[in-house]
Amino acid sequence: MAIWLLAGAAALALASQAQTRPLMSLALISSAFAHGGEIPAHFTCEGADASPPLAWSGVPAGTVSLALIVDDPDAPDPAAPRHTWVHWVMYDLPPLAGELAQGVRREDLPAGTREGLNDWHRTGYGGPCPPIGRHRYFHKLYALDVALPDLSMPDKAALERAMQGHILAQAELIGTYRKQGH
Repeated sequence: MAIWLLAGAAALALASQAQTRPLMSLALISSAFAHGGEIPAHFTCEGADASPPLAWSGVPAGTVSLALIVDDPDAPDPAAPRHTWVHWVMYDLPPLAGELAQGVRREDLPAGTREGLNDWHRTGYGGPCPPIGRHRYFHKLYALDVALPDLSMPDKAALERAMQGHILAQAELIGTYRKQGH
């Protein structure tokens, strides 16, 4: 009986250790700014309006594609936000690509990647250009268990509907920006 109790205690200890070990989880970073940090002007309407470099890791097993949405929930004024302004919509990114280069152009996107419409009613990246105050820009990366069909340049809402029930993991990188002199 004592041997069984000892074996049971050892099994519990191992199970407890396995649960406390950190699991690799989806992460999204940029070499241009830290999470919660200031987005450099180069990536905004006051600069080149180029997309920031983005890199991801910890893609969960079973991931078939990734989706990326960049939006600003503080529009038009952080003191009285009225809507979320969408800056970039992208889906069917191959998970093994691992990154998007700074200023990535449509023709340089990883093979198979599709873009949706931002709130300027165009595809591609549109950088921060807040009319007033310091805004937050959420870069949200989703690991999906499917490759989505061609959604014909979806807006954010259409992409979110298509992703429902297929999200394995999500990562978020937040940057902030305030126009110079505002």
